[in-house]
Amino acid sequence: MDELEKTLAEVQSAELQQETSSDSEPSDTAASEEETATDEQPGKKAHSLKTEIIEWVKAFVFAGVIVALIFGFVIRPVEVKGHSMEPTLQNSDRLIEWMLFYTPKQGDIVILSEKTGLDEALVKRVIATEGQTVEINDEGEVLVDGVLLDEDYIYEKIDQEHYGDWDYPVTVPEGCIFVMGDNRNHSTDSRFVEVGFVDVDEVIGKVVLRLSPLSSFGLID
Repeated sequence: MDELEKTLAEVQSAELQQETSSDSEPSDTAASEEETATDEQPGKKAHSLKTEIIEWVKAFVFAGVIVALIFGFVIRPVEVKGHSMEPTLQNSDRLIEWMLFYTPKQGDIVILSEKTGLDEALVKRVIATEGQTVEINDEGEVLVDGVLLDEDYIYEKIDQEHYGDWDYPVTVPEGCIFVMGDNRNHSTDSRFVEVGFVDVDEVIGKVVLRLSPLSSFGLID
């Protein structure tokens, strides 16, 4: 009997040791997994930061492309050089011109390319478009299709020395416009052969806004 009790005690002791050993193993495993997670965390942070930087770079590049397209094909800043458009525009005024899908219309102020005959970009007002007739009467006033223009934007009427090189009236050819500066007696424009009729393909855009001086900031009629 004593031997049996002793044997049972030894078996129970062995089972207890086995259970104790099994209980300790998950703890070791958990600790090991925790250490691994801690080791991996800096790597994940570095990867996340790199991804974020790449996304920011992409955003800046995309924004730069959009701005370049807008200023290359839609609008463009220009500066007035000279006095031919006074009093409407002054020398050194900074303007914004609209270029996209623009068709010149009578009365618009436009920017002309350097191919207009004076080897420089010009800012002028459209007086007439294709098919219209232009005439300057004895009082130095401008008529289009026989109708006197209401030009409250000019400095003064045209004097006889600045009627130009045409025998009026003249008809604007197809695909062309006739332009003048608002400062009529101090402007080289379509009245003179140096510029003449301007092909619409040489019209870069329409002046829509004055940026500076700030005291004159606003839309241009």
